[in-house]
Amino acid sequence: MRIENGSKVSLEYTLSVDGGVIDSSEGTEPLRYTHGEQQIIPGLEKELTGLMAGDEKSVTVAARDGYGEFDPQALREIPRSLLPRDLQPEIGMTLAVRGPQGQAMPVQITAVDPDTITVDLNHPLAGKTLHFEVKIVSVD
Repeated sequence: MRIENGSKVSLEYTLSVDGGVIDSSEGTEPLRYTHGEQQIIPGLEKELTGLMAGDEKSVTVAARDGYGEFDPQALREIPRSLLPRDLQPEIGMTLAVRGPQGQAMPVQITAVDPDTITVDLNHPLAGKTLHFEVKIVSVD
C-alpha cells in the first residue's frame, strides 16, 4: 500500500541540521502519524507521499516548508519585573511562556538588560534547512 491521505504511517527517521543530528527515532518506537492531517511538517509529508513500507529516502526540507523562515518581528522585550524574582536570566536560556491559546511554548533569551530581557518567539528550527533520513516501517 502506498502512502496517501488518510494512511496510518509508521517511520524511522534521523533529522540533521547544520551537519549535526538533532533528533532520531533510533532506539525508540517509530514515529506514527496520519498522512494528510498536518501531524508532521509539510515538506516532509509531501516527500513521503507515494512511498511504501520498506522504502528509504533522504529528504531535504527548506525552512519555508519546515518550521518557517526566521522572523525578526518575533523578537520581544519583556520587563524583568514579570519574571520570577529568583530567576537569573542568561543569554541562551530557554523559558516556557503561554501562547495565545494557552499552550506552553519555549522561547530563548537573546538579550539581557537591567530592566528588560529580549526573547525569540521563533521556533528553534525556524530558518533552518532540515535533512531527514527516513525508512517507512508500515503503511495502513
